[in-house]
Amino acid sequence: MKRDDRFTHLLETKMVELTSAFSAHFDADLTLGHITAAAVDLVEGIDYADVMLIENGSYRSVAPTAQVVTDLDHAQMRLQEGPCLEAATFDSIVRAPDLRQDQRWPDFAAAALENGIHSVLSFQLYTHRTGTGALNLLGKRPHALDIQSEATLAMLATHAAISLIAARKEVQFESALASRDVIGQAKGIIMERFKLDATRAFALITKLSQDANIPVRIIAQQIVDSLAAAETNGERHVKDDR
Repeated sequence: MKRDDRFTHLLETKMVELTSAFSAHFDADLTLGHITAAAVDLVEGIDYADVMLIENGSYRSVAPTAQVVTDLDHAQMRLQEGPCLEAATFDSIVRAPDLRQDQRWPDFAAAALENGIHSVLSFQLYTHRTGTGALNLLGKRPHALDIQSEATLAMLATHAAISLIAARKEVQFESALASRDVIGQAKGIIMERFKLDATRAFALITKLSQDANIPVRIIAQQIVDSLAAAETNGERHVKDDR
């Protein structure tokens, strides 16, 4: 089997694995772990990989293939410079083929070279009002990537971006379901207590929300909590009477 044929077969195998992981019970961190491992396995010249997520001012290194990647993420956040940080916050792709000759991030370059890292390639995965993310790929050798290698890594970065977007959508969906459930409970409480139909009960919750300038879901939760508190107090009174 020729080298190109072997690479194609390996690429197809890895993509099947990634697709299977994505279509099964979804776990974003696990999927990202498959992606960073695939980057190291598939692409000669990539020795380490991770995903840097920055949310609400804090960061975490997700699915690192080695401790050195997490350490260099930490260095970038501490120094507030580096290709991974730049990709996550500004540019879609940041290339640093030889850190010995790169003047953009002198302090980070020194830290990377001290750890044996000579090249970095980072892909921005997403930007959101509360956070950003980047797939970071580190190599021990300078100028180790060709066009085919970068195309393969870009495909993996796309898969990582889709995984993160899906994870965010899943959280939003679950939150929406939870809010709807609480609002339904609150409507039921008001319907029972004030003998209203569902439409008028919801209108009352909405009016309370508008008057207090508080989201409907929070007003609904307060109504549900007040019933729970009243039932607890009632049980205490019954016990005291006994």
